[in-house]
Amino acid sequence: MSAETPAVVVGAGVNGLGVARSLAREGVPVWLLDADGRRPEMRTRAAVPVTVQSLHGEVLIEELVHLGTTRFSGQRPVLLLTQEESVKTVSHHRDRLSSLYRFSLPGRDVVDTLLHKRGFQCVAEQLGSPIPPLVHVRAFADLPALEKLRYPVVIKPGERNADYGQHFRKAYRANNSAESAELVSRILPVMADVVVQEWIEGPDANIHFCLQYIGREGQVAASFTGRKIRSWPPQVGGTASCIPAPEVHAELSAMTTQFFHAAGVVGMASMEYKRDARSLEFRMVEPTIGRTDYQEEVATLNGVNLPHAAWCAELDRPIPAATVCERPVAWRVRSEDMQSAAAQGQDFAQGYPPGVRVADAWWRWGDPMPSVVERFRYIERAIHRRASQLLTRRPQSGAGHE
Repeated sequence: MSAETPAVVVGAGVNGLGVARSLAREGVPVWLLDADGRRPEMRTRAAVPVTVQSLHGEVLIEELVHLGTTRFSGQRPVLLLTQEESVKTVSHHRDRLSSLYRFSLPGRDVVDTLLHKRGFQCVAEQLGSPIPPLVHVRAFADLPALEKLRYPVVIKPGERNADYGQHFRKAYRANNSAESAELVSRILPVMADVVVQEWIEGPDANIHFCLQYIGREGQVAASFTGRKIRSWPPQVGGTASCIPAPEVHAELSAMTTQFFHAAGVVGMASMEYKRDARSLEFRMVEPTIGRTDYQEEVATLNGVNLPHAAWCAELDRPIPAATVCERPVAWRVRSEDMQSAAAQGQDFAQGYPPGVRVADAWWRWGDPMPSVVERFRYIERAIHRRASQLLTRRPQSGAGHE
């Protein structure tokens, strides 16, 4: 299949690489934008790399307007986002971009509400969705409310924040109110927007997700359900490995569709769930709005090409039917999956069903350079760390010989 209308993917990383490969396999010309032109993903054969100054803010909008009026003049490409900050930026400046690019986003108020964990909590509670209780902490005066929660809990920022990311991990588990209050007290001076939510018991393998693309009229163009094998860091991190979960697709796809329809969500979206080990019921964890998910490519590898469905929907073309794979395909970031397995005392093969085919997020025979460059950078960093350690251990020249 050949296509004239290109797709512009904002943000490389493993996410953007998977999106670019998903589109390229259907003949869609792809342009991959990132603020770091040296990233390994920018070496993919699946896309034309374009280095921009920023992936968010006014600078990104100026870059997109410039590209839309020069390189893509008259083409109006399909715009796909991979990062939350890019979603916020495009949402707030959609009027400037809508004549230059094709994209679907929920209303600005919906985006702002659902991208904040407290906002999502309120919507989920109003709709009667299965979600654990949560306390929103914005000041030290809010700390006593932590006593009301059932422990353990998970502690996270209310929304993505660069200052938070420089000092803290994505999420933390706390086993009692004192531990929770101590950690939140350290976070508040950096970011006065913290959510503390009751923990959902169960291993990483209990974490499921439903990835969707929802058309402008609210119809679900494509839907895929999967589950994690492992997270990195375990329990509180992003996806290190995952597989399709057809056994719960009907249930979770229906639940996800119902929530997004009621909340007014269109475009790229997904919902993460965790099956509570005590009640065996699925509980909502968090949504992804306006962008592709980190592990989006697992759907493509198993016959549901969501980025291509989005491209077709934006061009008012028929959505290709999902294909059935003879063997299920697991998707993994090898280095993170190995670290997670080691941290949990697991064999690396543990959790992978018999007969499953494994696809590495980086390595592909037909597109090797991202993996080659990433591996070279890994070795380079390891050598640098080792050299630094040797230098710090070396005795001072002339020490003790005054």
